[in-house]
Amino acid sequence: MIHDSHQFTDSNSFPLPLLVTGIAGVAGYNAFHYFRAKYPGQVIGTRRANNWPLSGPAIEPCDIHDRARLEALFQKHQFRAVLNCEGSCRLKACELDPELANRVNVVGVSNLLEILRDWPARLVHLSIDLVFSGTGSGDHVEHDPTDPVTIYGKTMAEAERRIFKQRPEACVLRISLPMGISFNGHAGAIDWIQYRFEKNKPATLYYDEIRTPTYTDCLNQVCEAALASDHLTGLYHAGGPRRLSLYEIAQIINRVGGYEPRHLLGCYRHEAGPIPPRAGNVTMNSTKLTKALGFEPFSPWPLDSHWVPTHPQWHCDRPPSEGGSPELLARILYRNPEQRDLPAPPMGS
Repeated sequence: MIHDSHQFTDSNSFPLPLLVTGIAGVAGYNAFHYFRAKYPGQVIGTRRANNWPLSGPAIEPCDIHDRARLEALFQKHQFRAVLNCEGSCRLKACELDPELANRVNVVGVSNLLEILRDWPARLVHLSIDLVFSGTGSGDHVEHDPTDPVTIYGKTMAEAERRIFKQRPEACVLRISLPMGISFNGHAGAIDWIQYRFEKNKPATLYYDEIRTPTYTDCLNQVCEAALASDHLTGLYHAGGPRRLSLYEIAQIINRVGGYEPRHLLGCYRHEAGPIPPRAGNVTMNSTKLTKALGFEPFSPWPLDSHWVPTHPQWHCDRPPSEGGSPELLARILYRNPEQRDLPAPPMGS
């Protein structure tokens, strides 16, 4: 269980103002609202220029590959820390438009590094477990060679290399599936699956793509610790302690949400189409991060092992007293029940 972040950060020592890029994604959206609630008036979030529905106080339209616009924001706000959550992560879109993926995931990072070259700001960058192919047995550690099978994974691996070369004092956190609220109710791992079930449509998930998901409540505090500490440099795996296949994740969402079991379907990766290619067991070992922080940073997702599938038809087993519902799903899957006192971002529409 993660410690209270107030034990290792305060407004006097935390580097402010803070820029959070890529707040349209689940990790960035939750981090932006977490930091903005904790450090009011000191946090700016960026979203892509054409994403006009995402607007509000302290939100700036800025494409990370737009060097002039990004530099203007630095001049205006004088950032002392950057949490880079930006990334083009839609797997199929990246395969069909590699140039766009490269522009956002690689050129954008290069722009940020160039601006930071002479700027005294702390950089924490979020990468992804999909820099691995998952063809082995998982439990990846930081020194395992990367071998991504997707354009998304390849561009994210290249972004890592550029950061390690140009700004070795930065911290790169490889995350898995961040489980939390999204700005539009469609951007997250939970969102798509839940949307299909809500509309009584089938959702097909893979038996053999295995991840290490995390509550965004935990990830927010890990990012805060990394931003506050100059000692966390280089690469750290930031995956949760519970390993789940995409099919098992869908089982959990189906049963906790009280949705119709027959709408959940499963298949193996080789049975799916060639685009996008799918990774396998990309589970990560986060022991290095735990030792560096001095505490266990992540609660299991889901927190209660009662909601962990035990067989392929587990989601069909529903005791009358269980009471699955969308409201229960929001309480225990979008949020960490151990951290309900933390500020919550607005629910997506």
